[in-house]
Amino acid sequence: MKRILFSTLLMGAVVLQADGTVKIALTGPFTGGSAPMGASMRDGATLAIAEINATGGIQVGNQKMKIQTIERDDEAKNERGALIAQELAAMGDLSGVIGTVNTGVCLSGDKHFQAKGITKIICPAAGSASMTQWSKAGVKDVSIFRFAAHDGIQSAMVIEAAINRNFTKVAVVFDSTNYGVSGRDDMLDQIRKQGNKLQVVAQEKFNIGDKDMTAQLLRAKSAGAQAILIWGIGPELAAVANGMAKLGMNAPLIGGWTLSMSNFIDNAGKNGNGTLMPQTFIEEPFTAKAKSFIEGYHKTFKVERIPSPVSAAQGYDAVYLFAAAVRQAQSTDTHKIKEALENLKEPVKGVIATWVHPFSSWDPADEQTHEAFRREQTVMGMVKDGRVIFANAADKDRLIKAALGATAKAPTKAPAKSKKS
Repeated sequence: MKRILFSTLLMGAVVLQADGTVKIALTGPFTGGSAPMGASMRDGATLAIAEINATGGIQVGNQKMKIQTIERDDEAKNERGALIAQELAAMGDLSGVIGTVNTGVCLSGDKHFQAKGITKIICPAAGSASMTQWSKAGVKDVSIFRFAAHDGIQSAMVIEAAINRNFTKVAVVFDSTNYGVSGRDDMLDQIRKQGNKLQVVAQEKFNIGDKDMTAQLLRAKSAGAQAILIWGIGPELAAVANGMAKLGMNAPLIGGWTLSMSNFIDNAGKNGNGTLMPQTFIEEPFTAKAKSFIEGYHKTFKVERIPSPVSAAQGYDAVYLFAAAVRQAQSTDTHKIKEALENLKEPVKGVIATWVHPFSSWDPADEQTHEAFRREQTVMGMVKDGRVIFANAADKDRLIKAALGATAKAPTKAPAKSKKS
């Protein structure tokens, strides 16, 4: 497998003379605060690519075509993400793109892919606005897909977790990015949808890079918050957990899947124990496929814990979905791959689930047509002593069934989700 690395965008687009290859770009924040997500996604994708290439590649016609990757580090910066998207969109032989973590990067850059009709699978994250931007604009045909548990699923689970624990008063805490604001809106919307059983006694905002959340937490504490519902990214989330411990707040943290990131778990230490978050993959050998994937990741990248297991598993499965679309399309043409992704005919066995027709033709009235994940592929995780474990035994059983292919097909009518983002 060839990997082509460029340290800066100043090098420009390089035309590769690579007959018999499928060129895929892997993009994301490989450095900085969001790096656990971006790097884990890239490495999970790399494992899948290595497995496919080891068999000779993807069968297209009478030849097998190996996957060749181009990596771009957007550093979670919107401007850089836009430049990368512009550069990649100008490549005439690019079959597709897998990646992006940050909502703002999607909003800044994906318009360049959409303008050229380049197939992109957003993975492992980005908030709901990354897809609702197209439905709100009434775009008739979209080449962008998302392979992550969307915010509607996650926010519903967060609110349910708080209600099921008999909390009545909560504080909603969020970062000031597009992702954080979108998450706040989704949580507030879910509180309304679930009967206003929770009273929001405080809404508090913080910025990327903030290290002291004392003022926000004191307001939440004085208002009687029994739990903190939070939406943001790792380092700042840890500052919240540590600040709560200093103030003697026993209220648990419940929030988006990013609470599983290594830079939250490591920086929060014991103060992170009991934190709850939705997950699409738990780093536990609950199936033979999961065991093989985890062991392969540990061995290849010389780690004892995956920095972001969700990101790694989603990157792995996204590659297999893309490869299946290339095989079905019998082409490396990005437009034909897009059409195949919308109507995959054969099940695709991944580490998260066996995917049966995960996407369908784009419907501007329902962006979930280009969303792969449904509630049945998502479970609740809990931090315990430096790792994320299954919060509920029933969730573990359900994810095992999904991995074995029992519940991986998207329903005819997708569940309602928040349109706020």
